[in-house]
Amino acid sequence: MPTFKIHHITSYEYSRPVIESVNEIRIFPFNCEDQEVLSHELTITGDPEVHLFSDYWGNKTGIFNILAPHSGLSIESRLIVRTLQGNDKHLNFNTGFETLELEVNNNLQLLELTKADQITNQQAITEILQQIYQPWKSVAATVQDCSRFIYHHFNYIKGITDVETTVDEIIAHRSGVCQDFAHVMLQVLRSLKIPSRYVSGYICPNKNGLRGEGATHAWVETWIPGFGWAGIDPTNNIWATNNHVKLAVGRNFTDCSPVKGTFKGSSEQSLYVYVAVGYEDGHKFEEKNQVFHPINTSYSQATISPDEISHQQ
Repeated sequence: MPTFKIHHITSYEYSRPVIESVNEIRIFPFNCEDQEVLSHELTITGDPEVHLFSDYWGNKTGIFNILAPHSGLSIESRLIVRTLQGNDKHLNFNTGFETLELEVNNNLQLLELTKADQITNQQAITEILQQIYQPWKSVAATVQDCSRFIYHHFNYIKGITDVETTVDEIIAHRSGVCQDFAHVMLQVLRSLKIPSRYVSGYICPNKNGLRGEGATHAWVETWIPGFGWAGIDPTNNIWATNNHVKLAVGRNFTDCSPVKGTFKGSSEQSLYVYVAVGYEDGHKFEEKNQVFHPINTSYSQATISPDEISHQQ
C-alpha cells in the first residue's frame, strides 16, 4: 500500500495587526480503516494550545485562539499517511432501494443525510434523475451512473466558482471543480433518498493522472446497503482508491472547511496556501497560490475551498 508525505500550509498576512483570532481547524486525518497515520506534526504561529474534540460527524477538530496583536498567522501540517484501501475492495452491487430503506429508517444520521437542499432549479435535478435512475438497478450502480453523468455533462474549469457558489449556479453554467461536482452529486443522490456526505481531503499522485492531483480535493461518500460508506469521486468518475486521503466528512463544504475563524481588527488580508503531496522516494506534486481580501472588521478566516488552489488558477 502506498505511503504519502503531505505538507499543507495555510498562512494569513494582515496589513495591520489584529487581535483575538479564534480558529477552528479540520486538517487531521479521518479515523477509519482505510488509512493509517504514521506521523502528523502541526505547527501554528505562537504555539497556542489546541483543544481537540470529535465533532458531530466524527471529525477530529481543533480550536485555538491568539489573543495578542499579530500581523500574521500560519498553520502548517506535515503528515505521513499510508492508505490501505486496495483496489480489491469490492462493493455490493446486488442490494437495492428496499434494502436501503430498511437500513436507513432506524438511523437518524443517515436519515439526515437523505434530505436534499431547497434549491430554485430542482427541476434540473429531476431531469438528471430521469436519465440515471432505473428502479431495477442496485443502489451502487445508480450511484455510479450519477458520477458518470456529472463527469460527462459538467466541465472541469478552474477559477469560475468559489465557496459561496450555489448548486443553482453550478447547474446554470454546468462547470466547476471538485467541490462543485460533489455538491451537485449530493443534491442528486439525496433526491433519491440515498444517504450521502461530502468528503474533504487530498488526491495523491497517480501514474495515470487525475483531476486535482497534488492538492486538496473533495468527493462524496454514499451509504451502500449491505456494505456501508463508499467513496466516489465524480470529478474523476472513479470510486475512491488508495490515492484518496480523507480529512473530514459532513453534510457539505461548511462542515469540512480545513480552517475557519474570526479576528478583531480592520485589516487587509492576504491568504497563502501551499500543498505538496509526494511519495517517500522524494517525487513530489506541488500547488500554491495567494489570495487577497479587502479591509474587513472581524473578518471570517477560511481556506478557499477543498479545491482551494485550483479555484484561483
